[in-house]
Amino acid sequence: MTNIQPTHTPKKGFFSYFREALNSEHQDFTQGSIRKAVFMLAIPMILEMCMESVFAVVDIFFVSKLGAGAAATVGLTESFLTLIYSIAIGLSMAATAMVARRVGEKNPEEAAHAGAQALLLCAGVSILVSIIGLFFAADVLALMGADEQVIKMGTNYTRIMLTGNIVIMLLFLINGIFRGAGDAAMAMKSLWLANICNIILCPILINQFGLTGAAMATTTGRGIGVLYQLYHLLKGKSMVRILKKHFVPDAAILKSIANIASTGTLQFIIASASWIVMARIITGFGSDAVAGYTIAIRLLIFFLMPAWGLSNAAATLVGQNLGANQPDRAEQSVWKTARYNGVFMAFVSVLFVVGAEFFVSLITKDPNVSGTAASALRIVSLGYIFYGVGMVMINAFNGAGDSRTPTWIHLFWFWIFQIPFAILLSKTLNFGPTGVFIAIVVTETCISITSVILFKRGKWKLVKV
Repeated sequence: MTNIQPTHTPKKGFFSYFREALNSEHQDFTQGSIRKAVFMLAIPMILEMCMESVFAVVDIFFVSKLGAGAAATVGLTESFLTLIYSIAIGLSMAATAMVARRVGEKNPEEAAHAGAQALLLCAGVSILVSIIGLFFAADVLALMGADEQVIKMGTNYTRIMLTGNIVIMLLFLINGIFRGAGDAAMAMKSLWLANICNIILCPILINQFGLTGAAMATTTGRGIGVLYQLYHLLKGKSMVRILKKHFVPDAAILKSIANIASTGTLQFIIASASWIVMARIITGFGSDAVAGYTIAIRLLIFFLMPAWGLSNAAATLVGQNLGANQPDRAEQSVWKTARYNGVFMAFVSVLFVVGAEFFVSLITKDPNVSGTAASALRIVSLGYIFYGVGMVMINAFNGAGDSRTPTWIHLFWFWIFQIPFAILLSKTLNFGPTGVFIAIVVTETCISITSVILFKRGKWKLVKV
């Protein structure tokens, strides 16, 4: 029998593995083929990341039909919600790291306990945000620069979105728990369900209640996704099944989660805010430059989605293998994931360098805008191989519970280096928008090189969570 298995394993086709990746529940990634482990995690994670971005697209598609004021309300509210997303991502990061470590230790009881403590922390933060949304929705819009007409039109929308922030937080957090348990397929399915409900409800509720209906549809869609998550987390067959006893507050675990989540949140805010500053620099070169930059960034992000999904696999693989006391396997998993991501990004880079004008022409025919967009696309994509490797390294640190290292990397390269460098090139040396594009590719390349150097030092293997 021992000679039969190797003969048949290679015959298992791509689509068989694909179906297995979409239908599997818990997977033990501390043994067996690392290549298969990466594949089994990456497929649902890639699809999950794609689903994550659809919410905003669906909302703005239907809301834009209500006029500029309605679209402005959504945009301003989403800008404020970036803070909520940042906290949710930080909590999700902490949950993935802690649950994966316990699962690797073959201790599902403690994994469930850690997940429950993360839910408690999430609930506490969410209540504070809900209070702000309930009583100060109009003030939030005013703070974001809305005029009186937008405030009058959009206060109910903003109030519902902020008061119902718990569904945003839980959707991110519980998916982080599932990913840590190696159940990436469940995380993907919950996003699919939430998204489908949102797509169905949006036109119906907007037709009935106007802009307020958009908030009702989005919050309800996410809420249905959360209920699906909670059923499988509390009653399902997942390896991490949370029971009532797990919700007894544990100060030590709460503190550990808060430490990882706080630096993870700061890590995301630092990166997001730096992109806002870069966009602000571009505005100094006129509306055509801003439009071209915006189009290029949208195209770049669209093609980055699969790479982000693939890099997320590194967090689970590192966490579980460190928990199983296999740091060498954890490191091998990261290098293999980075290699796959680098190859994919190299392919996309060639597409953009050769066909920048073609991709831009799919969105705009304006020659003043398309020239800037194609230039941005071509220059920024030159560093795609570095981006692919770098994002895997960042996720590997986060999966080990070391969210502090990526935060310092981002703080230095985005704020101390990139912004002054972009101003120097674009304004002082008169490179214009091209200077901003060069600053982006140089900064992202430096982030990747720094991450690789620090990863190879191996201190992440010693982090206790």
